[in-house]
Amino acid sequence: MARPFRSVSFPFRDVGCPVLALFARAGTTVVGTMVGVMPAGLHRTYGAHHLHFITCSCYHRLPNLLPARARDRFLSILEQTRQRYRFVVVGYVVMPEHFHLLITEPEVGTPSTVMQVLKQRTARALQPRRRRSDSRQHPLFGEAIEPNPFWQARFYDFNVWTSRKRVEKLRYMHRDPVQRGLVTSPEQWRWSSYRFYLLEEPGLVRVNVGWGKISLEPRVA
Repeated sequence: MARPFRSVSFPFRDVGCPVLALFARAGTTVVGTMVGVMPAGLHRTYGAHHLHFITCSCYHRLPNLLPARARDRFLSILEQTRQRYRFVVVGYVVMPEHFHLLITEPEVGTPSTVMQVLKQRTARALQPRRRRSDSRQHPLFGEAIEPNPFWQARFYDFNVWTSRKRVEKLRYMHRDPVQRGLVTSPEQWRWSSYRFYLLEEPGLVRVNVGWGKISLEPRVA
């Protein structure tokens, strides 16, 4: 029997937000494959009932999510994954070349399971389809070139266990489109959870389902 979601309530305070510069730099160099050996020094902690702040980049930070329809499709698949693996989405933002999630540990599997499924399903849905080639034709210069992977192989996972860090990560996510110059205010970017917190507007992904009401103080983003 699945464990019921805990009811959690916490106030949002005005705190600063970090810059994930280290992961951003790493994202331009990591070889993109879907499955591989865990890199040295990377340790994931599961089972402590923490929230997980997750960042994942497109392969070589290419803007694979630049079209609005690609971001909409990503969020639809995220919602399907949320329902299947039974976790709470506390916050999210989808950018042209990466995304951030703040989620609970799932009732089924682990955050790594969720990420594997999410990446595989979105890659299949959004990767440009290759035309079927004529087997009688041969490429002029050796083997045909395989398309690039859609996602970087790894993802950044930061355990969040205090109210201060929850606020910090949510503020970071909601400010990201403004910091990048994509919009002038967070509510203008509809591919984030900010409009849910500001206006209680439902989006493609259901936010805080299974959690208690979260109070929101001014200047959260």
